Amino acid sequence: MKPSEPTRSERRRLTHVDRTGRPRMVDVSAKASTPRRAIAEAFVTLSAETLSLVIDGGNHKGDVLGVAELAGVMGGKRTSELIPLCHPIALTDLMVGITPDRAAGGLRIRAEAATTGPTGVEMEALTAATVAALTVYDMVKGVERGVEIRSVRLVSKSGGQSGAWTREEAPPVDGSYPASTRPAPGRAARTAGRIGQRRKG
Repeated sequence: MKPSEPTRSERRRLTHVDRTGRPRMVDVSAKASTPRRAIAEAFVTLSAETLSLVIDGGNHKGDVLGVAELAGVMGGKRTSELIPLCHPIALTDLMVGITPDRAAGGLRIRAEAATTGPTGVEMEALTAATVAALTVYDMVKGVERGVEIRSVRLVSKSGGQSGAWTREEAPPVDGSYPASTRPAPGRAARTAGRIGQRRKG
């Protein structure tokens, strides 16, 4: 083994913990600034009645989808304040889109974040999706307490030394979660927070 080549234990070591076990922020000063992008998703289960209220705008707290999308954008922008060891980064793009899915019984949330810098934006995308899902719950809990937030997960990431990664889709165990966050046929995707030209659904 070459002296400069890291050992297996070093490769497997958690990067946010130093050799003494103390938490630390990873030093990214030596990393190149490259374009980076990440997509995350979440699914919020709702009863048919509650989903209709959300779609029709009949919820007494107001526009659930619009508020949740904006909340997701705001949450994604504050990721480094919420997650202790995340770097504050300059986002160049941050979008949250929510698509109702009656067949699956809920709302599909998709968050996409981008930057040009020395570290990735996976946490920003995941935080945006999670905050949007929590906001949905907060806005509908008055009419339905049994709402569930499911499948918060990274879908893909690109950029940086590790390159591109895309989740390999697997059939859901109970069939309740759609394999894609693309809008349902005939319904345009809602988006909030896109910097620059908005994506067409």
